[in-house]
Amino acid sequence: MAISAKSEGNTQTISISGRFDFTSHNEFRDCYRNLQPGAAVKLDFSQCDYLDSSALGMLLLLREHLSGDDSHIEISGTNREVRGILDVANFDSLFKIS
Repeated sequence: MAISAKSEGNTQTISISGRFDFTSHNEFRDCYRNLQPGAAVKLDFSQCDYLDSSALGMLLLLREHLSGDDSHIEISGTNREVRGILDVANFDSLFKIS
């Protein structure tokens, strides 16, 4: 599992590969901890093959850090399994998923 971040203009892109679970908590948090509320974040899941309930919680913590309902977070590149988990959790009502 690896997480990397890069800034592109006003958008922070966080790429997640492999398994996204509790073992990646600190690494994931480090990618956004210095972002200000209202910052735009794109989560690239194109190389992520699994996520669990702790990963869903980490996504909610990111959303809260970036001002909750006023946050600008897009999740992209999900495979069928990951997208299914996000759908069951009703995350399409909290995040833009493309």
